[in-house]
Amino acid sequence: MIKKINLLQIIPRMDVGGAETGCMHVAEYLEKSSHKSSILTSGGNLLNLIDKKKVNIFRWPVSKNFFLILINIFVILFIILIKKINICHVRSRGPAWSSYFACKIANVPLVSTFHGTYNFKSKIKKFYNSIMLKCDTVIAGSDYILNHIYTNYKTDKKISVIKRGIDTDYFSVKNVSDAEEQKLRHYLDVPHDKFLLLLPGRLTYWKGQKLFIEAINLLKSQNKFNDCFALIVGSDQGRKKYKNELIDLVSKYNLNNFVKIAHSINKIPVAYSISNLVISSSIEPEAFGRVSVEAQSMEKPILASNIGGSTETIIPGKTGWLFKSESPSELANSIEMIKKMDKKILDSVGRQGRKNVLDNYSKDTMCSKTLEIYESLV
Repeated sequence: MIKKINLLQIIPRMDVGGAETGCMHVAEYLEKSSHKSSILTSGGNLLNLIDKKKVNIFRWPVSKNFFLILINIFVILFIILIKKINICHVRSRGPAWSSYFACKIANVPLVSTFHGTYNFKSKIKKFYNSIMLKCDTVIAGSDYILNHIYTNYKTDKKISVIKRGIDTDYFSVKNVSDAEEQKLRHYLDVPHDKFLLLLPGRLTYWKGQKLFIEAINLLKSQNKFNDCFALIVGSDQGRKKYKNELIDLVSKYNLNNFVKIAHSINKIPVAYSISNLVISSSIEPEAFGRVSVEAQSMEKPILASNIGGSTETIIPGKTGWLFKSESPSELANSIEMIKKMDKKILDSVGRQGRKNVLDNYSKDTMCSKTLEIYESLV
């Protein structure tokens, strides 16, 4: 008989992001599977989406502050003992140090997930990162992250790859109505008669918004963008200076009638739905690349940088395309090639993308594989 899981997940904040969404999905999945689940976090918007009657939420400062790391050893130990936790899952380095010692004292298995590359420029930072590999089981969110770990850290630990999953019911064309599409077009003043390019994602330099604007300028200078319109959607998360730089760049190239920069919207599947082509122009490797997967789930062709996680999730020529990263001309040429394609071909690419996601990147697939690891440990 399989022992019931009583899980505690520890994560700094529950705002929108891959690690945070994964944490929420796992918590909900365990509850539906008749297990128990708790989350220790300092807060975040995603907590509003969690049923507090089914998932225990402990709000407490969880960060990389040295003194909090020490204090949180005892906070986590207290929760383990009071709630009779029999497995912990940590998703960030700071709380991983606290969790490691708390779980050792309580003799409770600890799982960690490498959600990113955790850049390091010194031996101290590398040592700080290495705590993620000292857990009983380590999960990598993609093959790219797995290769990064083995390349940069001396470890013989067997690492499980569980690729991130998304909510394929939420990211579905069936989840968007015609009225919602019309409302968003009107709100953002998006023309109906143009080939619409969508670049979603938070506004930060490495997401490549400037590269995208440069590529559009190249197309416009060759009179190849008159039938197109570009929509950049994402929160600046306080990066007002960077957002203003993007606005200034659009003005500098006289692209105001061709490019719209909008704050993140309430229901992002609607933005996907009205687009003809989705762009992911990151200039640094994505650990997973949610945009590429979300676009495919929404049956939209995706064009992404040929680095990081997107190289795993996109089947070139079948569910989308890859372009040479950091090259505005390559991006421009790829956009020009794709927008000339017959609509039936693009629709076929979209359908193949949806199938690819359903087969490999659904949240249920991710959660069921994670549950298997929990069960093997308890």
